[in-house]
Amino acid sequence: MLNFVLVLVSALVSIALILNLWRMIQGPGMADRFLALDTMYINSIALIILYGIHMGSPLYFEGALLIALLGFVSTAALSKYLLRGDIIE
Repeated sequence: MLNFVLVLVSALVSIALILNLWRMIQGPGMADRFLALDTMYINSIALIILYGIHMGSPLYFEGALLIALLGFVSTAALSKYLLRGDIIE
């Protein structure tokens, strides 16, 4: 039963990733594209965690944590760039 739920949720998260990619390509503004990219890395973290649960390996959780840290830093840097025009003052 758990394997069926993991496959179902992984499929739904994959559909969300495809919809985020569509929004990133067709987004009307730069802020919409940025939010779609931000949501894509969150969904990819969820997909990696689901795969780690399915495989039973804690190594995937560390990879998801690393992606989360890099995503947070890139979100802060890109939002500062969009707000002010430069990253380093």
